[in-house]
Amino acid sequence: MTTSYKRLQRTSRQTGFTLIEIMVVVVILGILAAFAVPNIMDNPERARITKAEHDIRTIENALDMYRMDNFRYPTTDQGLEALVRRPTSPPEPPNWKSGGYMRSLPKDPWGNEYQYRAPEEAGGRVHIYTYGADGRPGGDGADAQISNLDLD
Repeated sequence: MTTSYKRLQRTSRQTGFTLIEIMVVVVILGILAAFAVPNIMDNPERARITKAEHDIRTIENALDMYRMDNFRYPTTDQGLEALVRRPTSPPEPPNWKSGGYMRSLPKDPWGNEYQYRAPEEAGGRVHIYTYGADGRPGGDGADAQISNLDLD
């Protein structure tokens, strides 16, 4: 019995982790987290910007279809609403598509309305834009204005 007792005693001393081993693992996890967390936290904002760019392109395509049917873009006063409901203010569209050009107007990823300016007021080309996360002109990163004029 003496031999098996010594073997059991030796085995029990070799199991488990030392404090140093646990601390090394914690330090390694901390280093990994320091690099990973900023990258993960930045992705939601990048996804919102990408969605806004996609929405703007979709709206621009719907405006182009409106123009093909009606020979002109909606006025700034008629706005993007002309893609969903037939405008009643002049100039009324002669061939407005029944059901509209979009089912509904999307809001930007931050909950704001997309802005629109007709070509007459925007230098000859439709201008669709959002002010970004802060909803104000100017800004950087997620607060920057996103416009179809910048997406080409």
